[in-house]
Amino acid sequence: MSELLAGPIADRHAALGASFAAFGGWDMPVSYAGTVAEHTAVREAVGIFDVSHLGKALVAGAGAAEFINATLTADLAKIRPGKAQYTLCCNESGGVIDDLITYLVGDEEVFLVPNAANTATVVAALAAVAPDGITITDQHREYAVFAVQGPKSADVLAAVGLPTDMEYMAFADADLTAGDTTFPVRVCRTGYTGEKGFEVLPRWADAGPVFDALLEQVRAFGGQPAGLGARDTLRTEMGYALHGHELSTDITPNQARSGWAVGWDKPAFFGRDALLAEKQSGPARRLYGLRATGRGVPRADCEVRTADGATVGVCTSGTFSPTLKQGIALALIDTASGITKGSEVVVDVRGRALPCEVVLPPFVESHV
Repeated sequence: MSELLAGPIADRHAALGASFAAFGGWDMPVSYAGTVAEHTAVREAVGIFDVSHLGKALVAGAGAAEFINATLTADLAKIRPGKAQYTLCCNESGGVIDDLITYLVGDEEVFLVPNAANTATVVAALAAVAPDGITITDQHREYAVFAVQGPKSADVLAAVGLPTDMEYMAFADADLTAGDTTFPVRVCRTGYTGEKGFEVLPRWADAGPVFDALLEQVRAFGGQPAGLGARDTLRTEMGYALHGHELSTDITPNQARSGWAVGWDKPAFFGRDALLAEKQSGPARRLYGLRATGRGVPRADCEVRTADGATVGVCTSGTFSPTLKQGIALALIDTASGITKGSEVVVDVRGRALPCEVVLPPFVESHV
């Protein structure tokens, strides 16, 4: 087994008393004060996540934006420079190699933020078809990423001199002030929690002092550091997909209800023909939410069944919702089963039948 990679501020997480776990090949902080407390801080005040394990890649050269628009699913022509966009990198059968954020810097520069474990694969897929003059550079260790999320996130950023008056999915390059020092960062109005928030990208070498400055203000506004445990409960409450769970090389955007991230009218993108054919015929399975109506917590890989025991799907993610105080899950349900919103199903949780109601996410209101 290969050794886990360490982020730029692993020493700070250890000093904060974090518990760690492997994620995407990286040794990541799971929690500090406890997942429920961190989740609640983000919903009610503010939290800061270190997500520096996320990939970063630069696509540069004449026609870089046009090239990305012809490969990734979302229609990059619908946004202007200074905006970011959620998109998918698919294979030819329509499965999802990765979901990622594209930052449109200009016609000749697009910055990508893929998932940690998939960065090299995405870079290779793009490089394999890149025309002369366009370069794709893996910048995984050139930038850190800190997600400041929650109702008071704008207060935190303003306190360190960063811009906050920007549209959702807009970004800007700015200087963060920490004491007598300023650090260049990229700030984007994005996040993975369903709360108003920002992602701050400093240089990898500047990660320590930038994190310190942000954490000081997070605490000043009643928040705390948060780990991947809270990040997962927050995103599951919103029904946000996690690659390897709701999206994968075997799960298409049509099945995962991510078709909104596909520019269906574009003449070209990876997997276009397969996805159009599946859209026309209808996917064999669709993603739904499950809300437990009995005591118990559904988990990933648990089978979903009808009351008479017929297997109709599988949970892709499952957790206890700190907001709702009940078990929730995301699940792929066979279309032929006739199961839809409002249906009652049971989830096999280690041999115990847990009754659940089928819903459409999000489970809680979004405040982005």
